[in-house]
Amino acid sequence: MRNPVHLLTGSLAVAALVCMAPLTHYPTPSPTACDGGNAGLTLPSGFCAVLVGESLGPVRHIVVAPNGDIFAALQGRNGGILALRDTNNDGRADVKKHFGPGSGSGIALAGGYLYFAMDDRIVRYPWAAGQLTPAGEPEVIVQGLPTGGHGAKGIAVKGGMLYTSIGSRTNSCQQSDRANHSPGIDPCTELATRAGIWRFASDRAGQSAADGHRVATGLRNPMAVALDSAGTLFAGMHGRDQLGENWGFTEQDNAEQPAEELVRVQDGDDFGWPYCYYDPAAKRLVLAPDYGGDGKEVGRCSAKKAPEAAFPGHWAPMAVAFYNGSQFPASYLGGAFVAFHGSWNRAPLPQAGYRVVFVPFSGGRASGSSTDFVTPSGEPTSIRPSGLAVGPDGSLYLSADTNGKIWRISRQ
Repeated sequence: MRNPVHLLTGSLAVAALVCMAPLTHYPTPSPTACDGGNAGLTLPSGFCAVLVGESLGPVRHIVVAPNGDIFAALQGRNGGILALRDTNNDGRADVKKHFGPGSGSGIALAGGYLYFAMDDRIVRYPWAAGQLTPAGEPEVIVQGLPTGGHGAKGIAVKGGMLYTSIGSRTNSCQQSDRANHSPGIDPCTELATRAGIWRFASDRAGQSAADGHRVATGLRNPMAVALDSAGTLFAGMHGRDQLGENWGFTEQDNAEQPAEELVRVQDGDDFGWPYCYYDPAAKRLVLAPDYGGDGKEVGRCSAKKAPEAAFPGHWAPMAVAFYNGSQFPASYLGGAFVAFHGSWNRAPLPQAGYRVVFVPFSGGRASGSSTDFVTPSGEPTSIRPSGLAVGPDGSLYLSADTNGKIWRISRQ
């Protein structure tokens, strides 16, 4: 049974839509459809980029339909979903449609539905192949999700299962959040309802947060959720802040610690937050100072699961996309692209991140060091990556929320 549309406080926005004629084929863009200077991106040799759209607003996660249409979740006051279409095969969107209310981050396309994750609920729109805008009203799948703190939700859908991240409310579950020398709450009460990944039925309306199954815990803010080609769940997690300010760590350690993590998620996993963090130099989980650690002691962290790959501190992984296309060289097949939003809290050292990296995989596991795939050619914050998606022709699409842009990256 569908939930009343009044739960979305914006049914008229959907009812007033005029659906465009279906576009069921993929209009392959010209291979020369790339911008001078790659529209502000620095890419590996042999790749080029075209700016699909700009001045789009705060575009977060994105998904590309089999016909090449792009759907982007929008954060902020206006929110909703932005749909983009290229009708003249130049790689740029010349048709833009906006529908639905609510600030959101997560988006997925599966089983004839377009799923959209707002901070407090997840809805789905009926979607027919080739349609740019939905043919019916939205349906609330899950409501009453925790908000505040790390409230943005990432989602992934597989068969009848809907996975969603639920970030922590606090930095490290201290008795007084982000206060100097405030001890951690032990056990951390947030873990019962937050700081993990939950699974819901993807086709059952009206579920509450309590109806979900907690798949994994100890993940501070794992909003970059993705499935590989085998259906295995992965997540990029934002690590904790303020080891220097709160606990007297050196400026260098405060900037580089802890690592940002790409984790391989299996049912029942515990990745250690808030009790532990991953030290990229020692390549192990160590006990957090909020829980009596000194930066070296392992303690209870020996029982927690280590990441699949680790990255410099505070880069803020926002999205993960596994490459399953045929356009890029074979070395990219099965590997993971990770979009980093960039840091705000490495001071007094320079801020860093603002890029997309590639992690090679073999047999479903990370198999080598990560390398930069996209970096800004201008000022560091000229790209603040927020979403990734692989298109039907094997191109990689990149969104940047602060910049209001989406690019298409292809092999020349």
